[in-house]
Amino acid sequence: MLNEKLKTIPHLPGSYQMRNVNNVIIYVGKAKDLKKRVNSYFNRPQVGKTAKLVSEIVDFTYITTLTEQEAFILENNLIKEYNPKYNILLKDDKSYPYIEYIKKPYPKLKVSRYLNIRKKDGKTLFGPYPNVYAARKIVNLINRLYPLKKCDSMPNKVCLYYHIGECLGFCEKKGTEEELRGMEEDILNFLKGNDKILKDKIMEKIVMFSNNLNFEAALELKKELEYISVILDKQRVELNDFKTRDVIGFHYDEGLVSVQILFLRNGKIVGGNNDKFYLISDVFDEVNSYILSFYNKHEIPKEILVQDGLNASILSNITGSNVLVPQKGAKRKLVEMATVNSKISLEQEVSIIRQDEKRSVLANDELRKILNLPVLDRIDSFDNSNLFGSYAVSGMIVFKNGRPAKNEYRKYKVTVDKNDDYNTMKEVIYRRYFRALVDKTEMPDLILVDGGENQIRATLDVLNDLNLHIRVCGLKKDDHHRTNQLIDENLDLIEIPRSSDVFHYLTRIQDEVHRFTITYHKTLRDKGSISSVLDQVEGIGKVRKKELIKKFGSVKKMALASVDELSDILPRDVAVRLKEYLEEREKK
Repeated sequence: MLNEKLKTIPHLPGSYQMRNVNNVIIYVGKAKDLKKRVNSYFNRPQVGKTAKLVSEIVDFTYITTLTEQEAFILENNLIKEYNPKYNILLKDDKSYPYIEYIKKPYPKLKVSRYLNIRKKDGKTLFGPYPNVYAARKIVNLINRLYPLKKCDSMPNKVCLYYHIGECLGFCEKKGTEEELRGMEEDILNFLKGNDKILKDKIMEKIVMFSNNLNFEAALELKKELEYISVILDKQRVELNDFKTRDVIGFHYDEGLVSVQILFLRNGKIVGGNNDKFYLISDVFDEVNSYILSFYNKHEIPKEILVQDGLNASILSNITGSNVLVPQKGAKRKLVEMATVNSKISLEQEVSIIRQDEKRSVLANDELRKILNLPVLDRIDSFDNSNLFGSYAVSGMIVFKNGRPAKNEYRKYKVTVDKNDDYNTMKEVIYRRYFRALVDKTEMPDLILVDGGENQIRATLDVLNDLNLHIRVCGLKKDDHHRTNQLIDENLDLIEIPRSSDVFHYLTRIQDEVHRFTITYHKTLRDKGSISSVLDQVEGIGKVRKKELIKKFGSVKKMALASVDELSDILPRDVAVRLKEYLEEREKK
């Protein structure tokens, strides 16, 4: 059937979608010539990840477009919609620290992270910075040098920061418009690249402290000056146009691709991003697709410098940035620097990547074969906990293609008797998969329960009631709390050698679900103990109780807080009562 279908593909640009036995899209690609590209998967020997992909393909579909650029856009949209397992999938939680300047109602600096920097809604952001430590260090230093607003709330009167000259006293409106303008101009000019302003300000303070014989403070600022000089000077490059630009280089070897992106801001390299992935199709197409995926989530600079072979014209049109392939000069050297960095990173980590694949993706595939499953893309694993006879809870973790998918983890408070393991399992399984049916969300290929016959039987009873056909296995531990046996739904023991990657893979899943569930259980117990303490103080209702727990997290931290800190949430008389109660409780 495939051979006949391959003959009918037209010689046109477009996007193609590879499908597995469950008709799930497992790879989306694009091509200038669909017929040549799709046929190339089947008419020649494949190796590595491509061979693995081809072994799972049972069908394909395609959509033709008028131009190659339209094919790129279509491919990009389909990848976002279907998240195919063999495509380059960037992590949603990957973000970079920025320094955010807040002008109103009072000038303030903070370190911010945005998962989608393209939706910054007019915020004044500077960065990205190489790491959050560097960004915080700069913010703390500017706060010491300039009297910005420091506190989150608005106190009734000026605090210590005002008296030591590190705040203008915004709560009593002591600052003038002229002072605010001058301070803002200095800070914004520094963050835009004028290092001299900050260095001069530090030297001015050092001299002042030295004249006042405060040598300890002068020495501390001198160390800050040295640190800031290293951050600002070591990555200075030859370009002096202060344009916001990224530089992209890549290297590929043995079926692996490494892409290095350098962030240039105000003539300096302030950070970078490196990703590695397996090569499935043409390397230039893969890197082009990676770049488009990256800029779907991150700030698009005014200029992007890329390596030879990438399609600068299409990248420019889709991103809206000025994408260039420099041939000489300082810009060419920057691209070469990015390319060298990508090569070094790949060479350093290739063995780690291979080992990670062996213990995750390949171990997952080996488990698929052992259980005789046609597909094993998703595993849901459950664990129950009722430590110390209270707060019965369950946790579910998810492994996709051999790796944890933490955004899919779920927690459950159980309503049945805490000692009823069978009905606890029934309740959790029903809640999980009834909701999945209603919401039409992804179902697993395998359910792993942390236990033996009871939990397997409970799970199967619920799945049968819901008319779901999902494989179920149980993981049992020995007397030393180590994974000992894998049991299938017929309660047959499946022997897995302890030294095998599959055994270690199953142990990792079991340990992770246990850790997740126990952590949730302890959190509930801690919140429960705080809640019972707060119930003893008049004037603390549900809303205030929730806010106190959110801010302090434990009775110990609450006891250490001042009345002023407690007054951020409570009326002052209630804060005093709580403080007195906690002090009395400590004495007992």
